[in-house]
Amino acid sequence: MRRIGFVSLVTVVLLAGAAMAYAGNGKAVPGWHSNSAKYTAIAVTNPNDPADVSSKLVRERTPDAVLAQHIEALNACDWAGLMQQYPDSYELRLPGGTVVTGRLEAAATFAGFVKPHDEGGLCGITFTEISRQVTGGTLAVTWEANASFLAEPYQGSDAYITDDGLMVSMVSTFDGAELKFKP
Repeated sequence: MRRIGFVSLVTVVLLAGAAMAYAGNGKAVPGWHSNSAKYTAIAVTNPNDPADVSSKLVRERTPDAVLAQHIEALNACDWAGLMQQYPDSYELRLPGGTVVTGRLEAAATFAGFVKPHDEGGLCGITFTEISRQVTGGTLAVTWEANASFLAEPYQGSDAYITDDGLMVSMVSTFDGAELKFKP
């Protein structure tokens, strides 16, 4: 009986250690996909294109996949691709204490990122990851932004807080006023 208890204890410790290691490397986080009812999405309209409406959430398998989808959508100027990640409770914290709260505000904020540059937007910027640190469902990333209309690359850092396959919050150093544009 003692041996069975010891084997059970060792098994539990090994499984717990594996779960912690797995969670800390950007892979599936224990407890993910158990909050499906927690996150909802109201329909939002792209301010640049009234026909472009986002009304559903698309969950990714891992924190890495959430980040990959986010960067891919930003670089492709895909407003709907960005919005499919943000639940109603989404928050984006920016320099100066600005907080973008919810899907409606996020829809307006990211409309500027996907709007063509010649119309006053930032479409054409390419974000490239420089480094990252992963802790559970949070990815801290240093990145560089480049574009043909920028006079020099722009660097920043973001913390992407993911849960249940979604981007539930971000903290970003991005400040559009700091971009240096070509004349």
